[in-house]
This record gives sequence, C-alpha cells and structure tokens, in this order.
Amino acid sequence: MSATSWPSSPLQAAQRAFSLLLTPPTAFTYDTSEIEALACGPVPLDRLRGLLLCARTTPQDRDIVWRDLVMRARRDGPGWVIAAAGVAMPGLRRAARRLATGWPGDVHDLDAELLTGFVAALRTVDVDSPRICGRLIEAGVRAARKVRDASAEQVARIAGIPGPALPARPADHPDFVLARAVAVGVVDADEAYLIGATRLEGASLAQAGEQRGISPQLASTWRTQAEARLRAAIQDGDLAFVTLNPRLTKAIAEATPSASSGNLLANTRRS
Repeated sequence: MSATSWPSSPLQAAQRAFSLLLTPPTAFTYDTSEIEALACGPVPLDRLRGLLLCARTTPQDRDIVWRDLVMRARRDGPGWVIAAAGVAMPGLRRAARRLATGWPGDVHDLDAELLTGFVAALRTVDVDSPRICGRLIEAGVRAARKVRDASAEQVARIAGIPGPALPARPADHPDFVLARAVAVGVVDADEAYLIGATRLEGASLAQAGEQRGISPQLASTWRTQAEARLRAAIQDGDLAFVTLNPRLTKAIAEATPSASSGNLLANTRRS
C-alpha cells in the first residue's frame, strides 16, 4: 500500500487499520462460544460487529463482549485498541455526523478528537457498569465538543460579542432535551424512553421496563444512571450546540407524545 493511498480522514484511517487486522496473517478473531445468544465460535471482528448491532443481541450480551474488548485493549496492545475502535465504528460515525452538523471548520479536526477521546476512555471506562460502548463514544463526543465550543467562543470574541457565546438553540422543551441527549450519546433510545414514559407520561417503572423487556429493578438502575448523565450534560451546557435531526426528534416525540412542560428539567435537576 502506498503512502498516498492512506485515508486522510481519522475515522477512515481507523477503519482501514481495522480492515488490515482482518487480513492474514493477523486475521483477528473473537470467540463467541461462551455467549449463548451469539454462540458462533471464533468469528472475524467485522462479523462480531454485525452480531453486536443485531436487534436480537441484548444490551447485557453487548456489555459482556465490550468488557472483554476493553480488557484486551488494555492488556494486549495496540492491535486490540484498533479492534475496539473498529467494532465501535458505526457508533463513532453516527456521532461524527451529528457533531459535524452546522460545523464550519474542518470535520477532520472533530473526527480526530472524537477518536482520541474514545481511545483515551478505553484506559479508564468502568467495565462493571452498563453501556460500555455507549460511554466510550460519549467520551469521544465530549472531547470533540470541546473543540467546537472553543471555536465558537473564539468566533464570538473575534466578532466582538461580549460574554460567553449563546447556545444555538435553547434546550428548554423536554422532547428537545431528550432528542439532543440521544443525538450526542448522553443517553440512548431505551434510556430516553424510560425517562419519557415514567417522568412525563406517568407510567410505572414496571410498565416501562416491560415495554423494553427488562425488570423494574434494571429499569430503575438505567433511569437513575441516565438521569445523572443528563443532569450533568444540561448543567455543563453540553446540549446547547446540538442540531437536531428532524427524524430523531419525531421518534423521541412519539415515544413521549404528551410531554409539554418542564417536568424533565425539574426531575433531572433535583439533587
């Protein structure tokens, strides 16, 4: 491979490196034999990625795999760091597209920070808590968002605008808060549903959990952890620059159809 053929985009370069891991003599594989829902034996990492994205794979099984991937990245060297990034690539690309919306600068800068934040989090992420991959991507999003925010502040100073830069759109309506939080990975769709259904629609945790196929206890744990992240994101202004995808907004609105007040903000701001 010539030097000129190597991608200039950080995410494309990471994907190219991941593809090379799948090529003999390296040909990285992952043994799924001990995970009953997957149980395909040793599979190439790109097939593992497809299995994890399959709707039939439970969040718990995804976390089993991701716990192992993180530990291998910590223990077994750069190859497994690349492997982790490659398996997470669909989520990283979605996050990159959302970060790039409305961004006037070089998207490669955002992609580089997104990837750097993801890789750094491999060393520190708590593998005993749920949503391991989601939290790794969130770490990358936070790193990239710092670049966006710093750029916005710089533009405001150059333009002579006094004080901190204003948010692109106020995060005041509960539907929009949830939609923005899902868009940047602060919470996932299941967690947004649990918050919307129980905080805005009056459903019990048992009812909401049944809709997602989980126990009331697990639903309570997911909601508590999601609300903590959502509260921190609101307080830190992390949702201020998020541009909403109309389809995503519609999906969140349909999940919480009668949300019309500030109940979500009130609930998430309680200590």
